[in-house]
Amino acid sequence: MSTNDQDLCLVFIPALVTLLYKAEKDKGSPLTENEVIKIRDSATCMAVQFSAALEMEEKRGYPDIVAEEAWSEWQAARKELFGEQQP
Repeated sequence: MSTNDQDLCLVFIPALVTLLYKAEKDKGSPLTENEVIKIRDSATCMAVQFSAALEMEEKRGYPDIVAEEAWSEWQAARKELFGEQQP
Protein backbone atom coordinates (compact mmCIF):
# COMPACT_ATOMS: atom_id res chain seq x y z
CA MET A 1 0.00 0.00 0.00
CA SER A 2 1.46 3.33 -0.94
CA THR A 3 0.54 6.55 0.78
CA ASN A 4 0.91 10.07 -0.38
CA ASP A 5 0.52 13.38 1.36
CA GLN A 6 -3.10 13.69 0.23
CA ASP A 7 -4.14 10.46 1.95
CA LEU A 8 -6.01 10.99 5.20
CA CYS A 9 -5.65 9.02 8.39
CA LEU A 10 -7.26 9.22 11.81
CA VAL A 11 -5.31 10.74 14.68
CA PHE A 12 -6.64 10.36 18.22
CA ILE A 13 -6.46 13.34 20.54
CA PRO A 14 -5.10 12.34 23.04
CA ALA A 15 -3.37 9.27 21.63
CA LEU A 16 -5.53 6.13 21.86
CA VAL A 17 -2.70 4.19 23.49
CA THR A 18 -2.66 6.68 26.39
CA LEU A 19 -6.44 6.46 26.80
CA LEU A 20 -6.27 2.67 26.93
CA TYR A 21 -3.30 2.73 29.30
CA LYS A 22 -5.14 5.03 31.72
CA ALA A 23 -8.34 2.98 31.50
CA GLU A 24 -6.47 -0.24 32.29
CA LYS A 25 -4.56 1.36 35.17
CA ASP A 26 -7.82 2.74 36.60
CA LYS A 27 -9.57 -0.63 36.19
CA GLY A 28 -6.70 -2.53 37.78
CA SER A 29 -6.99 -5.45 35.39
CA PRO A 30 -6.67 -6.03 31.63
CA LEU A 31 -9.26 -4.42 29.41
CA THR A 32 -11.55 -6.70 27.48
CA GLU A 33 -11.87 -6.47 23.72
CA ASN A 34 -15.31 -4.86 24.13
CA GLU A 35 -13.86 -2.24 26.49
CA VAL A 36 -11.05 -1.41 24.05
CA ILE A 37 -13.53 -1.04 21.18
CA LYS A 38 -15.87 1.10 23.30
CA ILE A 39 -12.99 3.42 24.30
CA ARG A 40 -11.82 3.61 20.67
CA ASP A 41 -15.30 4.36 19.40
CA SER A 42 -15.91 7.14 21.93
CA ALA A 43 -12.45 8.74 21.65
CA THR A 44 -11.92 12.07 19.94
CA CYS A 45 -10.10 11.85 16.65
CA MET A 46 -9.57 13.90 13.55
CA ALA A 47 -8.69 13.11 9.97
CA VAL A 48 -5.40 14.67 8.90
CA GLN A 49 -3.09 14.30 5.96
CA PHE A 50 -0.66 11.41 6.32
CA SER A 51 2.36 13.74 6.51
CA ALA A 52 0.76 15.72 9.35
CA ALA A 53 0.01 12.50 11.24
CA LEU A 54 3.65 11.42 10.92
CA GLU A 55 4.80 14.81 12.17
CA MET A 56 2.44 14.61 15.16
CA GLU A 57 3.70 11.12 16.00
CA GLU A 58 7.30 12.28 15.77
CA LYS A 59 6.61 15.20 18.13
CA ARG A 60 4.74 12.91 20.54
CA GLY A 61 7.69 10.53 20.62
CA TYR A 62 5.81 7.24 20.35
CA PRO A 63 3.43 5.58 17.88
CA ASP A 64 -0.29 5.37 18.47
CA ILE A 65 -2.63 2.48 17.86
CA VAL A 66 -4.28 2.14 14.45
CA ALA A 67 -8.06 2.38 14.93
CA GLU A 68 -8.91 -0.60 12.72
CA GLU A 69 -6.47 -2.83 14.64
CA ALA A 70 -7.18 -1.45 18.13
CA TRP A 71 -7.54 -4.78 19.92
CA SER A 72 -4.48 -6.54 18.49
CA GLU A 73 -2.30 -3.44 18.70
CA TRP A 74 -3.38 -2.81 22.28
CA GLN A 75 -2.38 -6.40 23.17
CA ALA A 76 1.11 -5.74 21.80
CA ALA A 77 1.37 -2.28 23.40
CA ARG A 78 0.24 -3.45 26.83
CA LYS A 79 2.93 -6.14 26.90
CA GLU A 80 5.49 -3.40 26.35
CA LEU A 81 3.86 -1.01 28.83
CA PHE A 82 3.00 -3.46 31.60
CA GLY A 83 5.28 -6.41 30.89
CA GLU A 84 3.71 -9.74 31.76
CA GLN A 85 2.36 -8.49 35.08
CA GLN A 86 -1.04 -6.91 35.68
CA PRO A 87 -1.27 -3.11 36.02
